[in-house]
Amino acid sequence: MKKINSALVSVFNKDGLEEIIKLLNNHKVKIISTGGTAEFICKLKIPVAEVETITNFPAVFGGRVKTLQPQIFGGILNRRDNKEDQKEKAKHKIEDIDLVIVDLYPFEETLAKYGNEPSFAKASAGEEEIIEKIDIGGVALIRAAAKNFNDVVIIPSKHQYQELIEILKKGNETSLEERKKFAGNAFEVTSMYDNAIRGFFQGKKLRYGENPHQKAEFIGNMEESFTQLHGKELSFNNFIDTEAAMMTVSDFKDPAFAIIKHMNACGLAVRNEGHLFEAYEAAYAGDPVSAFGGILAANRKIEKNIAELIKKQKLFIEVIIAPDFSKEALDILMEKKDCRILKWKNPVIPKRQNRTCFTGILSQDRDTHIETEADLKVTSKRKPTEKEIKDLLIASIATKHLKSNSVALVKDGTLLAMGCGQTSRIDALKQAIDKANKFGFSLKGAVLSSEAFFPFPDCVEMAGNAGVTAVIHPGGSKNDQASIDMADKFNMAMVTTGFRHFKH
Repeated sequence: MKKINSALVSVFNKDGLEEIIKLLNNHKVKIISTGGTAEFICKLKIPVAEVETITNFPAVFGGRVKTLQPQIFGGILNRRDNKEDQKEKAKHKIEDIDLVIVDLYPFEETLAKYGNEPSFAKASAGEEEIIEKIDIGGVALIRAAAKNFNDVVIIPSKHQYQELIEILKKGNETSLEERKKFAGNAFEVTSMYDNAIRGFFQGKKLRYGENPHQKAEFIGNMEESFTQLHGKELSFNNFIDTEAAMMTVSDFKDPAFAIIKHMNACGLAVRNEGHLFEAYEAAYAGDPVSAFGGILAANRKIEKNIAELIKKQKLFIEVIIAPDFSKEALDILMEKKDCRILKWKNPVIPKRQNRTCFTGILSQDRDTHIETEADLKVTSKRKPTEKEIKDLLIASIATKHLKSNSVALVKDGTLLAMGCGQTSRIDALKQAIDKANKFGFSLKGAVLSSEAFFPFPDCVEMAGNAGVTAVIHPGGSKNDQASIDMADKFNMAMVTTGFRHFKH
C-alpha cells in the first residue's frame, strides 16, 4: 500500500471535485494546483499551494506553459525505490507528488460547436479556439503519472472520481492493483483524445456511416494504400468493402479476381499468369446477380478486354481496384461517372486489428496466415489429386475472408458458391449448394472448405451427396473421426490444416 501525502489537482471541469478536495484535506494531504482550480479550492477555504510557488516560475504564453516544469514532473516521475532518483530528488529539492487529478481541455466539445467538422486545415472561424483546446500539459501529466503507477495515483477524468472517493473514505492509501487500473484508464483517455485530434488534422468527413443517420469520417492517410483515379468520394461502406476486396485478392500469388458484396466474396477466381480476363469472367459468372453494386478487385493490371466486358455487361460497380490499369481500360471505365477507380500501391495493412467494444478497445494480430501444401495433413484413405490440392488451397483462402460460419465450394480455380454469416455450418453449406444449383453449376469434382472444424459428419455427408470430392478444414474436433469416416464412405479426400479462420 502507498500513502498519498501530496496531490496535484488541475482540472478544466470542476464538477464533482469538491468532495475529493475535502477528503484530501481531511487526510492532511498537501494540495498543489493551478489557476482556476486553485481559486476553486481557496473558495472552499482549504489550503492550496499554487504551482508557481513550487516551480518558482510563472505561467507563460497565455497559460500554455504552467506545469511543464522539472519540479512538477520530477515529483511525479521519480522512482521512490531507486537510490539514484532519490539522490537527484534531494539535490534539486524536488518534492514527491503522489496523486495527480487532471482532466483535458474539451477539444471534441469545442469542435462540435463548429459543426463537428473533422478538419479545419484551412482558416475558419473556430480554428484558433479549437487549436487552443489541444491539451499539452494535461496529457503529459496523465502519461507521466500513469507511467509511474508503481508510486503515483492518476485520475484522468471525472469518470474516475467516484472510485477515488470510495478509496479516500476508507483512508489515504492505495494498492498497486488500484494504481495500475487507474493507469490503464489514463492511457485509454489519452488515446481517445489523440485520435480526436488526429481526426481534426487528418480526418476526412464522409457523407454518412453505414446508414444515412450515422455520422462518419475516415481518419488516416488513404494515399498510403491507394490513389483514387476517378469517381465520387468513397463512402463508409466503400472503405470497408474495398479493404476486404484488396485483402482477399492479395492473398493469392497467381492472378486473381474477386467481386465483394458486404465484405464477402460473391465471386472469386484464380487463373494462370496472363489469364486475368478469364479470372474475371469466371468470378462474374459465379453470381452475376450479387455482382450488381459490388466491389471489383484484381491483383494484376486491368487491361482493355476486361473493361470492355464490364461495359458490355452494363454492370453497376461501386469501386474497382487493381495495382494498375492500361490507358485504354481507364478510358472505358471512366465512362462510368459514379464508379470509383482506385490504383492500389503495395497495400499497407496494419499488423494489428482494433475495434471498439463497450467503453474499451479490442486489439488482436491480423490473421495473415495463408495455407500452403505443407500445411495439409491427409486424414482420409484417399489422397487428394494435384488439381484438388490447388482448389483446396484456393477454397481455404476464400473461407478465410468470408464471415463465419463460412464454407466455400471451388472447382477449377473458381468459387462456385459460398455460404457465410450463418449460425450453423449446415445452414452455410445448404446456402452454398442451393446457390450453385441456382446458377446451374455441377458440384461433381468440386472441393469444399470450412473455416472451422466439422463438429458432426452431416456437412461432409451433404457435400458427398452433392458430388464434392475433397474437403479441407482445420480439424481439432473430438468428433473428427466421424467426419473422416464419412469422407471415406464417399471416397472423398480430406485434409486438415490446424489453422482456424473465424471472422466475426
